[in-house]
Amino acid sequence: MSKLLLLETATEICSVAITEAAKIIAKVDASENYAHTEKLTLLIEEVAQKAMIALKDLEAVAISKGPGSYTALRVGTSVAKGLCFALDLPLIAIDTLASLADAAYQKIGNENALYCPMIDARRMEVYAALYDANGHIIQDQQAMIIDENSFHNYFKSGQPIIFCGNGAEKCKSVLTHPLAHFETTVCDASNLRRLASNAYQQQQFEDLAYFVPIYGKAPNITTSKKGKLRN
Repeated sequence: MSKLLLLETATEICSVAITEAAKIIAKVDASENYAHTEKLTLLIEEVAQKAMIALKDLEAVAISKGPGSYTALRVGTSVAKGLCFALDLPLIAIDTLASLADAAYQKIGNENALYCPMIDARRMEVYAALYDANGHIIQDQQAMIIDENSFHNYFKSGQPIIFCGNGAEKCKSVLTHPLAHFETTVCDASNLRRLASNAYQQQQFEDLAYFVPIYGKAPNITTSKKGKLRN
């Protein structure tokens, strides 16, 4: 039975899980936000111990590929690639918005709704896409500045839209249409379970040498008072 390591590092959350036959057998999360650099490798070691398996017994590594935080995605990608090279494992990359939409549907189960995962991109901007209950893309992924007219054409269809992800909460005050519903699903390694399992079964693997995550847009780099770059 296939054992997959799942890494979710696209946002402030650092989350790691192991699946066996598409079922979560162990999961650990960092207790603080944006702890990817300090905690990711430690969490991988911890989740392997919790699952009582050796990393060499894994069949693949699956990573949430963004969009999201530039630094967090780079950390996750570097660790995932390192594991794959060292253990001779294939890499699976799952679209973060697709995983959020799938997780929200699995939780709610409304087949008539549309699902809109949102990832915070500062101020009133989010990375967003729109999916139906079967995971088909209705509106392509894009960076959007949300206002009261956003998704107006989709609300006309009479379908409810389920907004989720860490960018959804800040949009509640402007997305006040009666068909707008908000769900608390956020990025978590367990969200990758179904899509990663499907990708593994279909042998949908990335080229380790050339894979890069989906950053969404260029990093927001500022200069500290000490003159060092940070983002």
